[in-house]
Amino acid sequence: MRIILIATLLLLPCLPVGAMASEVGFLQSLAGDWSGTGKVLTRIGGTNLNVSCTLRSDASASTVSMNGKCRGLAVFTRTFSATVKAAGERYTGNYVGPSGLPSKLAGNRKGTALNLRVTWARLVNGDRDAVLMIEKVGQNRLRLQTVDKDPASGQSVVTSRIDLQRPSTAER
Repeated sequence: MRIILIATLLLLPCLPVGAMASEVGFLQSLAGDWSGTGKVLTRIGGTNLNVSCTLRSDASASTVSMNGKCRGLAVFTRTFSATVKAAGERYTGNYVGPSGLPSKLAGNRKGTALNLRVTWARLVNGDRDAVLMIEKVGQNRLRLQTVDKDPASGQSVVTSRIDLQRPSTAER
């Protein structure tokens, strides 16, 4: 019994290293230049706008930083950025959208997706809460999606979904 306890105590420091190595690989797979299209809901109950977006993502062993720009209707351009840091299996960070105010991010990774709770810096759709998913889809695709609750019905509503891909080697 004593030998099992000692062996367990000696192995415990090794466990997070494997988990952290897994996070490093995932974070680094998000790095690079991305472009694509999507839909953004200006407000719940409003109209979806088609957007064209570009994103530059840089990653280190524990952090990913994203800076993007979306254009819609050839009339407006909106920039956004996010910085997310991994601490074990937990992720925290900040998101800055069109308002320019930093919002808080917190969550974890499930498979190939970061599922992050957003705490907006101001009221958005009647509250300060939403969900942001950053999902790696295959080797060269990335999906950014936000979901908020409709204050009238309580139902979840996709307020933005942007599908991005890495430029092909011929385009670089």
